[in-house]
Amino acid sequence: MTKPLRLGIAGLGTVGVGVVKIVRRQAEMLEMRTGRPVVITAVSARDANKDRGVSLTGYAWESDPVALAKRDDVDVFVELMGGHEGPAKEATEAALASGKDVVTANKALLAIHGQALAEQAEAAGQVIRFEAAVAGGIPVVKALTEGLAGNQISRIMGVMNGTCNYILTRMEATGDGYNTLFEECGRLGYLEADPNLDVGGIDAGHKLALLSSIAFGSKPAFDDVGAAGHPAYCHR
Repeated sequence: MTKPLRLGIAGLGTVGVGVVKIVRRQAEMLEMRTGRPVVITAVSARDANKDRGVSLTGYAWESDPVALAKRDDVDVFVELMGGHEGPAKEATEAALASGKDVVTANKALLAIHGQALAEQAEAAGQVIRFEAAVAGGIPVVKALTEGLAGNQISRIMGVMNGTCNYILTRMEATGDGYNTLFEECGRLGYLEADPNLDVGGIDAGHKLALLSSIAFGSKPAFDDVGAAGHPAYCHR
């Protein structure tokens, strides 16, 4: 029997819990498409007792994501904690050093440390995959790296942040002002814990740094992205 691909998931917020649900619900389809079972063996988050709406019974629990990254029963470390320093960075480095491949949705980590992490992965014979770090379910990273590999790209443009996309779309459709729609996003749960990541252009800046590095063959350089960090950037 083919050995399963064993996942260790660090971070059980909206995205992490969503991954747990998908791996469970689509287990048969994933096995058919990948040629081996895909299973979760261990997880990590800040609070083991929090009700996340999904049972974590059967998964080993690690309070320290670095310990999760080093476990012998984890083949792929899935980093969904967020943040460009601290546990996310340390655990990702530990996973690569322990011979694990890494999948991450952490745009901030890659926009700032992506080059160093890519070099560490290459030296170790491992890979980092980060499709979910930019545009969520839209396969823009794969399109740039593979589908458009023979094209010379002249520019990257678009509405990079979902909250800003919602606000701009609703402003046009309803005529409501920015402040009204910003509060609506808060009620609907669309805002980051720090809303400035969304409307301050920081989230978009992280994504642009990653897409630009892929499109133009440069190192990710978040500090060079114009307007990143400017207040209320999305409604200028």
